[in-house]
Amino acid sequence: MAHQPVGNGTSFAISGSNAQSSAVSHQSDTLRLVAVGAPAHVAIGTNPTATSTDYYIPSGGEATISLSRASSQRVVGITTGSTTTIDFPEGTGSPFEVGDAVSLTVTGQAYYDFSHKIVASVDTSSDFNGYFNTRITVNNDSSGIATAFNPSYAELRGSFKVGAIAATGSGTLYAQQVQITGVA
Repeated sequence: MAHQPVGNGTSFAISGSNAQSSAVSHQSDTLRLVAVGAPAHVAIGTNPTATSTDYYIPSGGEATISLSRASSQRVVGITTGSTTTIDFPEGTGSPFEVGDAVSLTVTGQAYYDFSHKIVASVDTSSDFNGYFNTRITVNNDSSGIATAFNPSYAELRGSFKVGAIAATGSGTLYAQQVQITGVA
């Protein structure tokens, strides 16, 4: 079985207290984890807290965990404020639900970018205040942005974090999204 790395990997120190990775842009359906120096219990989610009952990886061991399908959507409009409203292209819908964590990348207007913010609402009604697009509201304060949204490309993508606790001692947990080819 061969692994093709996807995106950037991450690592973080683990001990007897829960630790979390930074936000990871969800790009693949598989996550490879390696525990070095200590056995680890891991949890994956929006803001995970690992406990001794979560998935176990022995020290020096690795695990390949299936993630949900990666979700992303092109963004055609942004309304700034104490929360941020995101407009998707008409007729496309939203792959995100309330409670999902998302990250925004706007080419040419990086001041709109944000990482790992929570979806507060999804509006799919037709003709909502003159809009026929699906719109979502994200818990991101963008009220300080005064420049009009006019990107060459903008994308909203799901994100996640990895939480881990060392079963004994301390060590490092490495995480890398991968694509798997071949047979085990």
